[in-house]
Amino acid sequence: MKIIIDTEENLAKRAAQRYVELIKNKPNAVLGGATGSTPLGLYAELARLCKAGEISFKDVRTFNLDEYVGLDGSHDQSYRYFMNHNLFEHIDIDINNTRVPSGIDTAAAAEYDKEIEAAGGIDLQLLGIGVDGHIGFDEPGTPWDSVTHVVELEQNTREVNSRFFNSIDEVPTHAVTMGIKTIMNARSIILMAIGSSKAEIVKKFIQGPVTTDVPASILQLHPFVEVYLDEKAAALL
Repeated sequence: MKIIIDTEENLAKRAAQRYVELIKNKPNAVLGGATGSTPLGLYAELARLCKAGEISFKDVRTFNLDEYVGLDGSHDQSYRYFMNHNLFEHIDIDINNTRVPSGIDTAAAAEYDKEIEAAGGIDLQLLGIGVDGHIGFDEPGTPWDSVTHVVELEQNTREVNSRFFNSIDEVPTHAVTMGIKTIMNARSIILMAIGSSKAEIVKKFIQGPVTTDVPASILQLHPFVEVYLDEKAAALL
């Protein structure tokens, strides 16, 4: 596990260069996407690099980590909407090559891993981390061998995400998420964490035991993980 500590702005630029290197060597790379506030700087930098002609997504395919159950892609809090608005509409990707789990047809979750496998597997998976150690929406206690599935969201997760909604009552109670096994099957992984609220869980998942109580701790066993932290998130290391 490689740990990079820098300013939030520099982290976005440094992480973006990993994408430049990957796509230069493999123009049809398969990328795993993530949502939330943490990757916004990275996505803005990727859009800038694309407009500058330094990277092209014309042959790239993407698979996102998760989606809220009950929200279709037109809902402004759906993760399909998020990806379109914050990345896909600003780069030269074929929208037909982008996949986000369906929050409406939840039965399709069973086929998501097969679609990833058919695409050749994910070359680079982007992750954030919840304050309880969840990755994707894989909450504490999620089995290591889990694949894409429907999960009931913890109250704490809903409370954290309620800042994006008018109230917590609007936050969906369930989501479709890649499983731990799905994530670990990626050839390489970037996890980004920003801010002091993530410091305690960053210490636990990097330096603590590998345990389902902290789902992100399984990343200690992955052969190629880079962790991008600002100084506040890295403060307890």
